[in-house]
Amino acid sequence: MGSAYLLPSSFLKAILLMLCALWILPQMTLAKHARVTRHYKFNIQMQNVTRLCQTKNIVTVNGQYPGPRIIAREGDRLVIKVVNHVQYNISIHWHGVRQLKSGWADGPAYITQCPIQTGQTYVYNFTLTGQRGTLWWHAHISWLRVTLHGPIVILPKRHDSYPFPHPFKEVPILLGDWWKADTETVINQAMTTGSAPNVSDAHTINGLPGPLYNCSAKDTFKLKVKPGKTYLLRLINAALNDEMFFSIANHTLTVVEADAVYVKPFKTNIVLITPGQTTNVLLTAKSQHPNASFVIAARPYATGPAAFDNTTTTGLLEYKTKASLSKFNTKLPLFRTVLPKFNDTVFAMNFNKKVRSLNSAKFPAKVPKTVDRRFFFTVGIAILPCSNNQNCSGPNNTRVAASINNVSFVMPNTAMLQAHFFNKSKGVFTTDFPANPPVKFNYTGTPPSNIMATTGTKAVVLPYNTTVELVLQDTSIIGAESHPLHLHGFNFFIVGQGNGNFDPKNDPKNFNLVDPIERNTAGVPSGGWVAIRFLADNPGVWFMHCHLEVHTSWGLKMAWVVQDGKRRNHKLPPPPSDLPKC
Repeated sequence: MGSAYLLPSSFLKAILLMLCALWILPQMTLAKHARVTRHYKFNIQMQNVTRLCQTKNIVTVNGQYPGPRIIAREGDRLVIKVVNHVQYNISIHWHGVRQLKSGWADGPAYITQCPIQTGQTYVYNFTLTGQRGTLWWHAHISWLRVTLHGPIVILPKRHDSYPFPHPFKEVPILLGDWWKADTETVINQAMTTGSAPNVSDAHTINGLPGPLYNCSAKDTFKLKVKPGKTYLLRLINAALNDEMFFSIANHTLTVVEADAVYVKPFKTNIVLITPGQTTNVLLTAKSQHPNASFVIAARPYATGPAAFDNTTTTGLLEYKTKASLSKFNTKLPLFRTVLPKFNDTVFAMNFNKKVRSLNSAKFPAKVPKTVDRRFFFTVGIAILPCSNNQNCSGPNNTRVAASINNVSFVMPNTAMLQAHFFNKSKGVFTTDFPANPPVKFNYTGTPPSNIMATTGTKAVVLPYNTTVELVLQDTSIIGAESHPLHLHGFNFFIVGQGNGNFDPKNDPKNFNLVDPIERNTAGVPSGGWVAIRFLADNPGVWFMHCHLEVHTSWGLKMAWVVQDGKRRNHKLPPPPSDLPKC
């Protein structure tokens, strides 16, 4: 009798499937669009670390060197609590993060915030909007970023894929450097004497110098790969003062992303990467076990007249073997890599020209086609007079300085963003930064007789949504040199570059307005120029500076003030209650 009420099993299955679909679909939609908040805690603490047979007490995050990896997805919110347990003032910059309407979290000391003092805490709170790829974080005060740095990995949104073959594994590779001396002492001494600071004692791959340095065979980075598998290497140049060439012996690298922007893939044996830049490359391991090891190497690209750490850091690419075979392969042949000469400007120019935006339907290159404001900035070295009670090493008691449009930037004592937001900029900074050099001369030829810079805390004011074209021109004062310029708060498009002096009449005719690379850090070519465009759609105060730390210390920096727009969502919100005080 009861069996008459039983429903057919096929009907039950259909109902069940429908119920599952009704439950799963919203979950999938939610997963795809959900903005996850990810919490991190950064304890700034001292840690003993041994390199080059010497133990040194260094500033770290959570005792790690290099620092911890931040992993998030595009659209996620990051809440990072930074607690300062060391004697130094600290601030952390999330390098390359757009910080849309979250300028209070950008991090450069005395620009967007006062530093976090000993025993104090600050919570950085920001959302990763419209970005995916590799960025990084680092200290942004004095030279503390030498050990205070780590990767930011921004994965695509859930169910979004990479526009290249999905890798078997992803490996962050941070290029850095190591000083035996205390770097704060190194730069303080240089600023006191007015001369160039001492150079580093070693370069590093993920904090390890490698076997070419004395006493460092055990401190060697090893990349273990499986035959036939593809690896995504997330390269970050965290070095203080050196652009770097990077290569893996007998292996081709495919560049697929730069500064968290997908690029048209291209193959290369050597990658050039300036301090501040990130580059993602695909490495496909050989299909058969090669019974050999391969050197991973990085060494400086250096163009200026100053001394530099002309050493090479090396790691090893090793193929995984079955345990039974490994005992027979203890002494595998080693293949070495060949890197360009340290001053190979031709390679540098050619490499940078290959890097182009993907510019697909999904990832378009939104290059500003019209320009509201044009600027021409000279960047380079200069000299400044020293005070009477200082005994500087330059002629007539002068010191080495660096400048933009002959203005050597003086850091204020209070944060510029606070001063701007509360209309208290008087006495903190002025808004008369020159749009052009004060004196015209043959920028890459014979320098003028007067190479003395001026000083000031000056900014450029831009109305909200201004489109900007900026030409950065290297100068040969004291010596032509490549300068990696980093702009906070924005990505910009590199629409042109060239050797010699920029020609405002003819050079713009060759600008690439279709698929130029979009970056946050650009190398101004040694003895040449680079032209960039960006849209000032992010209200706040934004630092622009050379990412060679010595040049920043010498004054090669300035700031852009972007005003609020008319709509509520075009305005910078007020600062958080825990914003550090000066």
